[in-house]
Amino acid sequence: MYIIANMRVIYEWTHHVRAKMRQYRISESLAKRIIRHPARVEEGVSEHTAASMQKAGAKKSHEVWVMHRKTGSKILVISAWRYPGTSPVGKPIAIPDDVQDAIRALADHEI
Repeated sequence: MYIIANMRVIYEWTHHVRAKMRQYRISESLAKRIIRHPARVEEGVSEHTAASMQKAGAKKSHEVWVMHRKTGSKILVISAWRYPGTSPVGKPIAIPDDVQDAIRALADHEI
């Protein structure tokens, strides 16, 4: 008989991502799904972060992005946003300067 340990991943949510999820109507379960099963992963804006993406929308195609940092069994979710259309592959993600500064500050502070 084998006993499989319940290895739950703990998600930590910043105040910034909570506000952005309300702004862009992104649920917590959608953000988790994007992190677990991304269609594409790019390097994040700040060090040691990743941005995961899934396509969304049938009539008006867009992408939903979630920026996060993995540390052991914890995942710090830093930001989330919707990108209209299709973002270029391998190029830096277009994020407004004020959001980018807030993300860097949050990611550096939460180390």
